[in-house]
Amino acid sequence: MFKPTIWIRNVLSIDRDFLNKYRIKGLILDLDNTLSMHGSPAVEAGVGEWLADMRKLGVNMVVVSNNTSKRVAPLAKELGLEFIAFGCKPLPFGINKAVKSFGLPKKYIAVVGDQIFTDVMGGNLSGIRTVLVEPFHLENKVLFRIKRKIESAVFKRDYSKLKTPAPQKKEK
Repeated sequence: MFKPTIWIRNVLSIDRDFLNKYRIKGLILDLDNTLSMHGSPAVEAGVGEWLADMRKLGVNMVVVSNNTSKRVAPLAKELGLEFIAFGCKPLPFGINKAVKSFGLPKKYIAVVGDQIFTDVMGGNLSGIRTVLVEPFHLENKVLFRIKRKIESAVFKRDYSKLKTPAPQKKEK
């Protein structure tokens, strides 16, 4: 229920080889801490180019967020993506709506997000593969630190098993 199918550094780690290996043709994408920093009006560096690459590869994509339309709509529009706001993850309603919009069998779809109790659990409850990504930046707010600590109790993040290497610190 709480274990992701795949665990990677971030969405930028999803490329042609990854898609071919897992036979993925559709991505249900979380927004906050997956494509942009939580609450930020801008996407993370590299996400726009990554989306362009995914489009060239013919990947269907939609954002499913638990956030409001007021938060999701501007970023989804900037990214050129359809979206489902108030997706109610981990309940399967928003994810199932996204699946129907693709017109693909579930075996070709993956849910991509940064949280165990929403994205991973929601994808697993919907019978879809899940891709857990690390946030681009760790949140310092108390609620996020508590949430990450609870997540660690059910999914031990052993970074030696991460599918892509951790970014190296730049020397000064």
